[in-house]
Amino acid sequence: MAGKTKVKKVGILTAGGDSPGLNAAIRGFGKTAIGAYGMELIGFRDGIRGLVEDRHIPLDGRALSGILTVGGTILGTSRDKVHKYVVDGETRDMVPTVVENYHRNGLDALIVLGGGGTAKNALKLVDAGLNVVHLPKTIDNDIAMTDTSFGFATAMEIATDAIDRVHSTAHSHHRIILTEIMGHRAGWLTLGAGLAGGADIILIPEIPYTVASVAGAVKARTKRGSNFSVVALAEGARDVDDSADYDAAMLLESSANTPEAKRAAKAHLAHVEDLQREHTFKLARDLEAATGLETRVTILGYVQRGGTPCAADRLLATRLGSTAAGLVARGEFGVMVAARGEGTEPVPLAEVAGKVRNVPVDHEWVTAARQVGVGLGD
Repeated sequence: MAGKTKVKKVGILTAGGDSPGLNAAIRGFGKTAIGAYGMELIGFRDGIRGLVEDRHIPLDGRALSGILTVGGTILGTSRDKVHKYVVDGETRDMVPTVVENYHRNGLDALIVLGGGGTAKNALKLVDAGLNVVHLPKTIDNDIAMTDTSFGFATAMEIATDAIDRVHSTAHSHHRIILTEIMGHRAGWLTLGAGLAGGADIILIPEIPYTVASVAGAVKARTKRGSNFSVVALAEGARDVDDSADYDAAMLLESSANTPEAKRAAKAHLAHVEDLQREHTFKLARDLEAATGLETRVTILGYVQRGGTPCAADRLLATRLGSTAAGLVARGEFGVMVAARGEGTEPVPLAEVAGKVRNVPVDHEWVTAARQVGVGLGD
């Protein structure tokens, strides 16, 4: 054993959307916790839901064996909010129930693997007095205070491969092909995959586009002898008008200060989102009309989350998981294990929860895109 620790029993769970690398992180934490520090480990099933319902399984060396390359999560996941948990149609604060289950199981610490929503849940539990460590997971790469998150590298490879593949059919049929990529309201995944895949135009949420600008870029390529274009389009990208409407709806929701105002603002935001749900197909129609080129849409969807994690995600997840075990052994809680270059750094959860890491418009990836002639729609 590498060292002695008073911590004997630790719970671990995966929450939010699944992504490649979750099992690698479970394994990285578990093997270090058990092998280096002699801890006992249990895994809660289906994220926060299993924590509330006290459903868990023992995790020993045998359970952790063979999961490094497996996609998804052996524990299951859910998107529940611990303080707004729905029971029989009624919304309840289940933090007290979680605290009770934590102590009933004799836990000394809880490890939560997830994205921005999970960080909020983790902070709620920290505020309730529990010892929590958060590991950053999302294909969106939008978690604040960390250089990257596991899941992102694999998703970017998948999206890049898709862009590679649509080039040949776009060229063969002289078409515009819009490839819609996930990422929620952050453009990291689309920008990275677009650059790596040689997309001609990249549209991200952080840079609202105009149809005229996108059509202009396509026409300029046609004049240069390229009678096709590949557009990498983030699912959260919007034109200037739709972006303004969405931002106004978000501001209305954030500024609402009464229960009635909050309900009305949420309803309005949902209405705006519904109106913009088909934005990719609308752009396709507009581009076809403006350029005269046939335009097709490819939506990658959940294929970006599935399958075997790439080597980079396996390595990152293992590093973060192993570091988390060391933090538990030293009694450092209430933090997220952030990736910092080739190292790691514990960051207070209060500095992470509720924040989003968007692409700066002057980021070096954006600069590189402009310099190699990629259109960004602005």
